[in-house]
Amino acid sequence: MNNEELKHKIHSMASSTLTEEIYISPVGLLMKIGVLSAKDYEDWRCGRVPYLEKVCKANLRKLSFIMKELRAYALENQLKPSWTAYNRWGVKGKKIPLRFSKSGDALIEKAYATHYVANTANNVR
Repeated sequence: MNNEELKHKIHSMASSTLTEEIYISPVGLLMKIGVLSAKDYEDWRCGRVPYLEKVCKANLRKLSFIMKELRAYALENQLKPSWTAYNRWGVKGKKIPLRFSKSGDALIEKAYATHYVANTANNVR
């Protein structure tokens, strides 16, 4: 799939997500476009995978493109960015934060953890 086709798919999936939900998450979008399987997502959430990018079925260039297009879609549609904590499932008491990227770079981690929330007053949904 070339970048133009991928861009169309990203925008289409983001739009359809907003008809069902009030927000779009990068992780949810990755699953909807087929880059991340539900099993791999669950393995990551349970701590069986060291970082999310390891199980994504796209190279880092494609993942970067997907993230850029999601941000562009959010900006075009006046969605509000909202950081969301991702902690490991199955651990009682102590919260163990999950990693998204191999590098652990703070900006990359923040981008993956940012959900984009519809402003229902603007009738985005």
